[in-house]
Parts: sequence; C-alpha cells; structure tokens
Amino acid sequence: MNVSWEAEADLVVIGGGVAGLTAARTASLRGLRVLTLSKGGPTDTSTQYAQGGIAVVAPRGDSVDSHVHDTVEAGAGLCDIDAVRSIVEGGQAAIAALTDLGAVFDLGRDGQISRTREGGHSTRRIIHAGGDATGAEVQRALNAAGLPVLFGAAALRVVTGPEGVCGVVAVSDNGFGVVHTPAVLLATGGLGQLYAASTNPPGATGDGVALALWAGAAVADLEFVQFHPTVLFTPGGVGRRPLISEAVRGEGAKLVDSHGDSVTAGVHPRGDLAPRDVVSRAIAARMRALGTDHVFLDARHLPGFAQRFPTITASCLAAGIDPAQQLIPVAPAAHYQCGGVSTDTYGRTAVPGLYAAGEVARTGLHGANRLASNSLLEGLVVGERAGAAAAERLGVRARITEIGSWTAEFADRSVVQQAMTEHASVVRDGDGLAHALERIEAAIGTVAVPEPAAGGGRLPISGAGGRSELGPVSQSEPGADFGDAGRCGPGRQADESGAFAWARHLRYVEDAALTITAQALLRVAAARTESRGCHTRSDHPGAVDAQRHSTMVRLEPRGGFDVSALPTDTAMVCVR
Repeated sequence: MNVSWEAEADLVVIGGGVAGLTAARTASLRGLRVLTLSKGGPTDTSTQYAQGGIAVVAPRGDSVDSHVHDTVEAGAGLCDIDAVRSIVEGGQAAIAALTDLGAVFDLGRDGQISRTREGGHSTRRIIHAGGDATGAEVQRALNAAGLPVLFGAAALRVVTGPEGVCGVVAVSDNGFGVVHTPAVLLATGGLGQLYAASTNPPGATGDGVALALWAGAAVADLEFVQFHPTVLFTPGGVGRRPLISEAVRGEGAKLVDSHGDSVTAGVHPRGDLAPRDVVSRAIAARMRALGTDHVFLDARHLPGFAQRFPTITASCLAAGIDPAQQLIPVAPAAHYQCGGVSTDTYGRTAVPGLYAAGEVARTGLHGANRLASNSLLEGLVVGERAGAAAAERLGVRARITEIGSWTAEFADRSVVQQAMTEHASVVRDGDGLAHALERIEAAIGTVAVPEPAAGGGRLPISGAGGRSELGPVSQSEPGADFGDAGRCGPGRQADESGAFAWARHLRYVEDAALTITAQALLRVAAARTESRGCHTRSDHPGAVDAQRHSTMVRLEPRGGFDVSALPTDTAMVCVR
C-alpha cells in the first residue's frame, strides 16, 4: 500500500455533523490546527435529517430539574445523573453560540422562539427550525462557518503509541493518507446501517465504535438501540426511511391501528407521547396481534399541517399519501444508538488523546433510552467541550513512524443487516441473538492491509478561502496498492488488480465496522437478560434490579471481546 498524502494537525475530527463541526470550531478559536475528515459531502450527516428539534430548558414554566427528571425517567435507571445535569445546564449557552453563527429558529406569534412538546417531555421545551427541518438548519449554520473539511475521506485506524494517540490512517479518492496528530475526536454518528431500514444516512455504519475498539477504548450500552416509533412505511422499503417526527404527535396526531383503535391507550399515562421505547413496543405488539406490518398516524384534524411540517408533507406526498386527507402508515425503524464510546462529559475516553462526541459517544446522558431531542443538545454541548479539551494535548509529540499490517474482518453487509433486523430489533430473545451472532461470524472474511510506504508532497483541503494546504503529503502514482493483500472467507474472491478504487473498497471499510459493531452489540444484548429501556427481551420481559448497570466492551489483546459491568454510580476514569 502506497501513501499518497500526509498531513499534520493538532486535532483531527472524524465526522462532519453537529458534534464534529462544533468541536472543530471551538478548537480552531483556541488556536489549534484542526482537520475534519468526512466520508461524504457537506450534508451527508445524521444531523442534516434531524427533524424534531433541540431540547433546551424553556425560560418560563420549566427548569433544569424538570428536564433532568424527564431525561432520567426515560433512561430507565441507567443515566448518569451528574452527566445529565451537566449537559442540560449547558443547553442555553450552546443555543446562544449557535444563533451567533446565524442559525435561525422558528418564532411564535409573540416573537419569541416557538417550542413544542415531544414524547417523554413534561412540557413544551423543544425549539425547532423550518418547521421540521431543525437539523438541516443546524448543519447549514455550522457549514457556513467555513471550517477546513476534507470530504470523501474515511478513517481506517486511529494510531496510538506510548503517549496515546499519534495519528490517523485514512483513505480518500486520492489514495491512502496519514495525518500526524496528538488528538482525535470521533464524531461519526450512529449505526443505523446495521439494519435493513433506518432513519440514518448511508454513512451511519458504526465507524466510530469500530475505530474506538481497535484503538483500545471501551464502548458501553450498545444493546440500547432506539427504534423511532413512527417511520413512514412503504411496502418493501429499505435503506434510509423518512421519519414522521414525534413533534407531529406533540401537536395532536394520534396513533391508531387498522381498526381505528388507539395503539397506546392504557399502555402509559402519557399515551402517544410516552417515551419512544414504550411507543415502539406498543406498536410492535399491536402489529403482532393483528398480523400487520404497520399502524397509522392520524393527523387529518391538525390545521396547517403542511406549513408546520413541510419536510414530512413532501415525504408523504412522494409516497402518494396526503396527510391532510389520509392516514399516514408508520412502523418502527432503527433510529439512534443510545450507547457508544465511553467518555466523560468533555468527550475524553480512557485512551489519551482520543475523544468522542455526539451519537457515537456514551456520556451517561441517555441511559437505556434517549429522551426525544436530547441528541442535538448533547452534540452541541459535548462537542464544544471536547474541542476545548483537545487543547490539553498541545505539546505532545505525535508522529506516526510505523504502520504495521493489520487484518480487517468483515461479513457481507446484507448478511449483517438481515441477521440484525430479524433478531436484534425492537423485541429480541436469547436464541435469536445467538443465531444472529452465529450467522454473522460464519460469514466473516478478511482483508489484509500491508505496511505502507512513505513519501513527500502537499495535501489540498477545502476551507473558508477555497483550497489551501496543510502539511506535507507524499507524491506517488494515483491510487494506492494493496500489493499482495488477500481476501479469504465465504464468497470472497481474491482481488489481484492492485488499484484502490475508492467507491468499491469503501464498502469493505464500512462492512468491517458494521461487523465488529454487530458482534459487540449482540454479545452485550445476550448478556443483558432483562428488559430495560429500548432493550426488550421476550424471554426476560421484566427489569432486574441486579442488572441496573451499564455493560462495557473492549477488545482483548489477542482477539475476542471482554464484556464487563460498569455500575451507573461509578464514573469512568479518564486519562488526560
């Protein structure tokens, strides 16, 4: 493998959504040289698709205590209360910083920021933009800040040494590259592509979880995957599916089955606005009882639906449904990973110089089930803190002097998605989890990545002033050579071409991340022999007090997974 480019930075941010760009901006303002790597383009992020809004304490009729209470109640006993309070308290300052960047939020008739209510919230504290396009507005404002981002670049490995992080190995359409840096922030978003249908963009392939595990960090609470209760249902629909925001129910829409009966009546005191795990289970139970594959959302009585929810209206009309005249068919789909890379509330992991923020991180905010619209809040607050915390690595000598070969294991994505969709969705059981793990591991093949050669040159990156250059980069023939790297395993054919085709081989990179993430998730889901939050076991339907703890996973030095308990009242020791 030939290295085509090389760079240096004080901080490398992997991911171009709310957490990553907030961190990059914060670090840049403190004088750090920051390079952001993004697999896709400027809007290929989960942030872009976030509809509902941002949960932030309202100035009247609300309090930090109330928001903390709602968050902890939704988290089903696994929230870190200190972390919850810390992040909730940072909400108003985070929104102020975002509006200073130019973000515009919807206003009410009184000229003040308009607020709505979503599932699990006791009051109207959700601010929104463009009706149901809050994430798009947040992404627009952050993109407009003009931060340097290398688009179309995927991180392959975070390299560590005696003092912690020393760099990143990446690949782009220009070939393989190396960035020397003492600090890396994982802000890669979620893992929705583990499932056949999700609300996540195509790039949500669990990259951050995989990178953290390979670097020696721990991940926790992976079994808690939140399924959004109301995703637009179309027969045979797969891939990224449009969600029907919880705010629709907050404005008065009702969940009904094919007979017109309420889906959540008698299930929870808050009915259709119960926490998402409750509503998803209620829908799944009703679909099983009736033998159907969807239920309905009745929004026909809501005035001005198209004006309040223009994005949802457009998605419905594209599917041949007029929300003003027809019931909206909906079903649960994978939406958000509540767990992730174990960090403190400043994004620090136990690996010096490795940080994580946003959906990829497990700060203790979400516990066993995320409260609606707390995700953008967390991305803004912890992203800003992580960008500031990265300054503590200034002065650490970071240089990748050697990259040994490694072997990436992966199963075909279709195998992973089928196994996870059938056996690790809203409702699970021990036999199904074991079967899914067996199917995935039986399908694993390998890609061997040999040691790269070095070189010299310059790297172009896009920034506020157009194209600029950062650090030396090697000049070699276009592309990168796998050399004698072989592929083996079921269904794998050896690739003797030697040319690195970005679009083709990105699939292998992502499938390796999906595979290790699925392996870890299935193990901890099998270990949790209870139902709690958005982890529901049909063979263990009740919560067990002895299992009121987070479950942590690390990779063992010689391979395999080390699974252990992480008590909720024990703070993770982070090395600075």
